[in-house]
Amino acid sequence: MIRSLLYVPASSERFVGKAHERGADAIILDLEDAVAPSEKAGARANLAAAAPKVGQSGATVFVRVNSEPERIRLDAEAACRAGAFGLLVPKVQKPDTLQELATLLEGVERATGRGQTVLVPMIEDPGAVLDARVIAKAPRVFAMLTGGEDLATALDAEPTPEVLQFPKLMVHFAAKAAGVRSWGLLRTVADYGDLAGIEQSARQARAFGFDGASCVHPAVVPILNRAFSASDEELTRARSILALYDEAKAKGLGAVEFEGRMIDEPVAQRARALLTRG
Repeated sequence: MIRSLLYVPASSERFVGKAHERGADAIILDLEDAVAPSEKAGARANLAAAAPKVGQSGATVFVRVNSEPERIRLDAEAACRAGAFGLLVPKVQKPDTLQELATLLEGVERATGRGQTVLVPMIEDPGAVLDARVIAKAPRVFAMLTGGEDLATALDAEPTPEVLQFPKLMVHFAAKAAGVRSWGLLRTVADYGDLAGIEQSARQARAFGFDGASCVHPAVVPILNRAFSASDEELTRARSILALYDEAKAKGLGAVEFEGRMIDEPVAQRARALLTRG
């Protein structure tokens, strides 16, 4: 389970040094938006030391690379050599970008003897939203997410929940259709001071079937971990549903009543999935 992904600028020794204490399921070492242009080369060089440091408590390590042609290949190779589990690839517009990265990574993996590096395309413009299902089927795609701030800018709009909900759900549907993970909230991650609103949004995202979400401030990490985890009450209820449903099936029944609702196979499948995650 990856419920929470915390962005950490790879150029900041202070943030990198504290990242493993934040309780996030994954750390995203950022080479893109959180790093000034003059610091990008240094941040890339720092990955070899930063990746094991931020992952020392068990967090899965991702690197967000830059999208510019002169940087993306250098960033991807450095992240792969540093041992990152995967790459967040910003501003993906077509699957060819991911195919080219997969080819590059294959060579680095052979040379270093490491396992396969996964890819997480970030959908950040209207055209990519419309092509999200094709992008989701590209090689090595592990998860998908939508960059709300960049998407709103591309739309000449404000990144309000009302603006972002529809495109984010389209990308979410594409991810689920492709059988990959879907991360995100139906709002921007930039407004990290609204903790109550984030908690409400995280619970909403989980109800829609999102698997987790990213954040830019460590105060948000416990909120995401709670929201995308099954509570003891939910687990107990799921076990009761399955016990009753299995008993009904043994009697030749296709459905049974539980707490005033009909329990049939789709409901039982959701209960099994909840117990698996829990």
